[in-house]
Amino acid sequence: MSVTFDVIGIAVRDMRASLQFYRRLGLPVPDGMEGEMHVEMSLGGIRLAWDTVEMLQDVYNGWDEPSGHCVELAFRCDTREEVDEVYDRLMQDGYRGHKEPWDALWRQRYAIVKDPDGNLMSLYA
Repeated sequence: MSVTFDVIGIAVRDMRASLQFYRRLGLPVPDGMEGEMHVEMSLGGIRLAWDTVEMLQDVYNGWDEPSGHCVELAFRCDTREEVDEVYDRLMQDGYRGHKEPWDALWRQRYAIVKDPDGNLMSLYA
């Protein structure tokens, strides 16, 4: 018997808004899936999945809205300048920032944005 880590799942209130956000971050999210209750894609051996709250309520026989920081995904940018550019583009698109770009103590350029469900997404170079 072998257990293998395979999927990161994200609960979403609005599938269309979530998929649009992740496309703006550069993920190759499949087109035409906005009306689905479950969407997934492969990312180099790991699958990333989005599930609507309605579906999760059915799967788990109820679902309690989480509070606080529940999941974070980190997106590597090629350059320090790209961190600023991606952050600025997302802000211009109307998304919410959590922390503007800064030079972190660990010598990376870093910024944090929120996806449509309030999950924190890090940008770094």
